[in-house]
Amino acid sequence: MKRIKHKRKNSKVLIVTSDAVDARVKQYKIRPYLLKVATLLVCLLVGALIGYFIFEKDIWTESMEQTASQKEAIKAIEQEKAELEGRITELNEEIAGLNNEIAGLNEQVMILSKTVAQKNQSENELRQEIEKQSLPTEFPLTGAASVEEFAEGEPICVFTAAVGSMVVATAKGTVIVVNDDPEYGHNVWVDHGNGYVTVYKNQGEVRVKQGETVSAGTTLFLVEAGNNKLGYQMMKDGVYINPMEMLAISG
Repeated sequence: MKRIKHKRKNSKVLIVTSDAVDARVKQYKIRPYLLKVATLLVCLLVGALIGYFIFEKDIWTESMEQTASQKEAIKAIEQEKAELEGRITELNEEIAGLNNEIAGLNEQVMILSKTVAQKNQSENELRQEIEKQSLPTEFPLTGAASVEEFAEGEPICVFTAAVGSMVVATAKGTVIVVNDDPEYGHNVWVDHGNGYVTVYKNQGEVRVKQGETVSAGTTLFLVEAGNNKLGYQMMKDGVYINPMEMLAISG
């Protein structure tokens, strides 16, 4: 009959003591697998600490480099921001200057516009005055006069003037004809340059010459005893018209 052998269990003994004289010795039994686990944990902890201290420098170096890089980037961004702000300030100053120039130009334009408007008004007034000076609306005699007759064919007004009166041009113009008239003695034709031509017929001495420029009120004849009749005619664009209509316009 075989003898059954039992496996012997081995245990490790941990002895704990101190330097004291009366210190007691303590013994702790530790199972082998627990010792192995404890040893493994200690080794892992030691390895981790060693790895940490080995790579800590690289980690800190990399972190510091990243921090330095970030600081440089932030500094560059701040510098760029400052430059942009400076440029914006310059642009704002330039814009303000341009606005001032524009305001000055607008003021000059307004002044020029007013000047041009005043000039145009003055030119219009001058043109109207010139046109008015050339429009035969004035009375052809000085002093008192009466209308003796009026012919319809080639409209003519015959005035009886007081002795000492003067036959005068009714507007500004140029003497284009000075000749004799079988009924009235003499003719004086004045072209006013605007389509109007006036004809003055009288027996007195002619006081103007052909080609002479006359104004309203320029003496054409002197009314004396025996030549106090004036025949007055008017043409517009070569057609005889009623001169009394023009006299009525002047009032």
